[in-house]
Amino acid sequence: MAHEDNPDFFKGRGAQVNTHNKFLKSKYVADHMEGLDEPLLENSATQLFEENPKKIVSESNSPDLSHMYSINPYQGCEHGCIYCYARNTHEYYGFSAGLDFERKIIVKRNAPELLEQYFNKKNYKPVCILLSGNTDCYQPIERDLQITRRLLEVFLKYKNPVAIITKNNLVLRDLDILTELAAMNLVHVNVSITSLDEQLRQKLEPRTVTATGRLAVVQRLSEKGIPVRVMAAPIIPGLNSNEVPNIIKAAADRGALAAGFTIVRLNGSIAELFSDWIYKAFPNRAEKVLNMIRSCHDGNLNDSDFGRRMSGEGKVAESIHQMFRMACNRFLDGRQMPEYDYSLFVPRRGRQTSMF
Repeated sequence: MAHEDNPDFFKGRGAQVNTHNKFLKSKYVADHMEGLDEPLLENSATQLFEENPKKIVSESNSPDLSHMYSINPYQGCEHGCIYCYARNTHEYYGFSAGLDFERKIIVKRNAPELLEQYFNKKNYKPVCILLSGNTDCYQPIERDLQITRRLLEVFLKYKNPVAIITKNNLVLRDLDILTELAAMNLVHVNVSITSLDEQLRQKLEPRTVTATGRLAVVQRLSEKGIPVRVMAAPIIPGLNSNEVPNIIKAAADRGALAAGFTIVRLNGSIAELFSDWIYKAFPNRAEKVLNMIRSCHDGNLNDSDFGRRMSGEGKVAESIHQMFRMACNRFLDGRQMPEYDYSLFVPRRGRQTSMF
């Protein structure tokens, strides 16, 4: 039974439930006369919550992401991708990793000012900073708030390298800044394409741009001389794993210079969310897909082991790795992303730094 015929499927959202937040002692439920308690699914409208952090650049020291610096102007994401590893971080804010993650968005309007402060630290040496390591910096609310654009203006002002990961064509709004950054080898853009199958995309990533739209982004950026990498991520065995060669070819045909991928892992509340989702969206394939995911992670849906957690291991994982390598050798041979230029950084310590 497809989810279109399933009355229990919550259309337009990835998560179908609000999982319990392990940091909270209690939860809201709907109290029925019959004595049955059901999870309370409140208004589906998106809500914004303001946060004023004291710092905005995060550094990861994990062996898989050693010395990765990132900025997340938003926490939570309206795109609603069911597999998103960032869902778990929403629990630290007192929300659920499920529907709350897609409907309760935390915004950091002071991010650009904090980035300027970071660049003006006495001992700062230029490093590439990633937008975003957690949730999409070009998610729908960015159209109005323009926090990401203001961050890019700071990167350009200081001539500091920046990398972007997105699946939204809103990135094209900032072609003017990105073109200037690219001319100085100060930017890489990573475009995430999980599937070329529109029916799968609608279920897996319900509020995202179509694959056709994302390929158009790859082409437009490439035409402007902005280096683009396609991220075929995450690969979900038995669901989109067969698409790896086609995704890489389609992106290469439109000018992509490189490709990357990860194998899905379902840590924390995401295991419950994904399992609930796949039994509703693909009931006939659910058991097979979940078992194949387990086979990549030592028999578990979750995986926190460095070195394996993002790449997987075992026969299923190795077949995906081999397919990826062959596709890159065939369609991206001789191409590579340009090196960043760290020599252009302009320190402005002791000057009037505010540009807002």
